[in-house]
Amino acid sequence: MLRPIRRALLSVSDKTGLVDFARELTTQFGVELIATGGTRKALADAGLPVKDIAELTKFPEILDGRVKTLHPSIYAGLLAKRNKPEHMQTLAEHNLPEIDLVVCNLYPFEETVEEPDVTEAVAIENIDIGGPCMIRAAAKNFESVTVIVDPVLYDECLQNLKSNNGQLTREYRQQLAFVAFQRIADYDAAIAEYFLGLIPLVDDDEDGDDGNDEDGSEPEWDDEVELFFDLKQSLRYGENPHQNAAFYVEPDLNRPSIASAEQLHGKELSYNNILDLDSALNLVREFPGPAAVVVKHNNPCGAAVASTLADAFQLAWSGDPQSAFGGILAFNRPVDANTASALMDPKAKRFIECVIAPDYEPHALDALKGWKENVRLLKTGPLSGFPQGHDYRRVDGGLLIQSRDVGADDPDNWKVVTKRKPTEEEFNALWFAWLVCKHVKSNAIVLASGQHVVGVGAGQMSRVDSVQIAIRKAGDRVKGSVLASDAFFPFRDNVDAAAAAGVAAIIQPGGSVKDADSIAACDERGLAMLFTGVRHFRH
Repeated sequence: MLRPIRRALLSVSDKTGLVDFARELTTQFGVELIATGGTRKALADAGLPVKDIAELTKFPEILDGRVKTLHPSIYAGLLAKRNKPEHMQTLAEHNLPEIDLVVCNLYPFEETVEEPDVTEAVAIENIDIGGPCMIRAAAKNFESVTVIVDPVLYDECLQNLKSNNGQLTREYRQQLAFVAFQRIADYDAAIAEYFLGLIPLVDDDEDGDDGNDEDGSEPEWDDEVELFFDLKQSLRYGENPHQNAAFYVEPDLNRPSIASAEQLHGKELSYNNILDLDSALNLVREFPGPAAVVVKHNNPCGAAVASTLADAFQLAWSGDPQSAFGGILAFNRPVDANTASALMDPKAKRFIECVIAPDYEPHALDALKGWKENVRLLKTGPLSGFPQGHDYRRVDGGLLIQSRDVGADDPDNWKVVTKRKPTEEEFNALWFAWLVCKHVKSNAIVLASGQHVVGVGAGQMSRVDSVQIAIRKAGDRVKGSVLASDAFFPFRDNVDAAAAAGVAAIIQPGGSVKDADSIAACDERGLAMLFTGVRHFRH
């Protein structure tokens, strides 16, 4: 059904295109203009005939402009059903005019809170009240009223008016109502996200962690959870080509992460690329020294720390070159020319999907861009600290939430449970292997020599199978290496297999009812073993 536009109410913060749009409304279609404060002044200064909203409400703006459109004279004209005689009779009895068009955009709350020095008071004053109410009313009554919430829609609206002799179709009004409700939802989400950031995090644990209280009680969780994410990009497909997918990110994200990373080169990221990049980045940021990580199918197949980034890369790649083919590279330092040169070595014939790093030296970036057209290069900015927030995982009909697996390890609390203590070199290697193991899918076993991985056993249902896979991957390098296990050994067969292969020391959480058997196996073979008291399952 076509509806004519005879009277428009305009109240905008962003005045882009306002005067030209209003001029067309009044000169081409004879629309009566009503406006608030600054909007009315802009139109009047341009010589357009416009009424102040106070002429309609018979009430002035008050409270520094906080109250101006919240009045029955406005909402009756917006919400009255034109096809209901009782509604129209009520308007006539109270001499209330119909309002056919609302043009309203909101206070710039999102832009305001992005300012680095914005105060809470300024942010709150930029929360629009009357605008969202007016937009919602107009959108609810789209059968009779048109609502425009963005200047980019002005030209389209005028074209529709011209095509329909000053009227607009129901379909078009409904489309604009959808845009309006979406805008209000986004606006409210941004405000809620801001207020969430104002609420102090309460930690009842004296030790400052996010786990259980010392008395064993569970931390309290909210009865309801609201999550807000913005669409960053649609993806070609999901984990498999028959699945649809998109990438959403946290609003106002300003910390280094895969979600905030800038892509400098290469093909569009895939769903699997994003998962692997996130895993690689979370592992490489664990290390204070120059580090490189290779990830394949969400598991590290190589990782190393060295005196230079180029050396770290060579060692990481050597961890499992076969599995590294088609993998993801992550660095915790800007990629320099030597590292880029090592990566592009033509003799190695490497195939790499993505590289993610804090930055790239100009010569290194140019070289990598010229190396392969499709390799994706991403820049995060300086890495600092651990990933923030909670972990979320969707299950059918529900959502699992947990605190992140960070900050739980303290070497001062580790216990030597064997007769032999690890040497200083072994201890450092155990610490390195333990950090890597935390990022491997359970059941997880990591073998390390010095500060680089030589074998990984990941995702096996039996822990001893993971031990055997890691030993096979390491080959001769297993001699004198150290072993990390993400959870306790249920039987001594894990220690026996490791010792027979030549492993020198072991780190694991402990806690099995058969810990004594594993300790005895180590003592029989002269292995050192540490208990961390912390488990690092990853499913």
